[in-house]
Amino acid sequence: SPWKSLFQAMESEISAAFDSGGPEDILSRAFKLTVTREDICTLQPLGWLNDRIMNFYMGLLVERSKKEGYPAVYAFNTFFYSKLSSTSHKGVKKWTKGVDIFEHDVILVPIHLKIHWTLLVVDLREKTIKYFDSLGQKGDHICKTVLKYLEEESKEKRNIELTASEWTLRSMGTEEIPQQSNGSDCGVFVCKFADFISRDKPIIFTGEHMPYFRRKMVWEIIHQQLL
Repeated sequence: SPWKSLFQAMESEISAAFDSGGPEDILSRAFKLTVTREDICTLQPLGWLNDRIMNFYMGLLVERSKKEGYPAVYAFNTFFYSKLSSTSHKGVKKWTKGVDIFEHDVILVPIHLKIHWTLLVVDLREKTIKYFDSLGQKGDHICKTVLKYLEEESKEKRNIELTASEWTLRSMGTEEIPQQSNGSDCGVFVCKFADFISRDKPIIFTGEHMPYFRRKMVWEIIHQQLL
């Protein structure tokens, strides 16, 4: 069937991305990022996703959000939160130069905690800040840090005071979102949390989908197109 041959073509392309060439080969370029075979290989089973893969995938989500029928999405770089938490609003003021983040519906903040990826999501429509951790750790302090950032950014950029009391901050519980069953899938969980949220879809995947998601992400990054 045509589906079967398409699937086989994709599969052989994914395998080739992993195996056929040198680690420095460039496999994709967009969003001011260059993705090499070495980067792509972090998507192999049980690989640790690196910053370039995370940021490239966030770029794909932002691109898709410009289409009709999707919420408007802004994604911060993976280095944003560590910079914010080690400095203050002043330290990251220039990161949003020429951008009004408040014109978006959803803001994605991928977070790198030493050896673990998590995701913070600001929904400007609902005035919520939610923290997604596939290892079930709480991130209430992270939510507060980002709310404070939003207050300062709003004052500075729009001269509007946010009312903190109108906002709901929440770490998602282990019963509410899928949890990882190994030490290496956190980055894929973050990308897929972001994928589903940026389509306003309920998060219905599980850890069992991870090997499939990894292969799919290889294809999507190489083709710069979400399936």
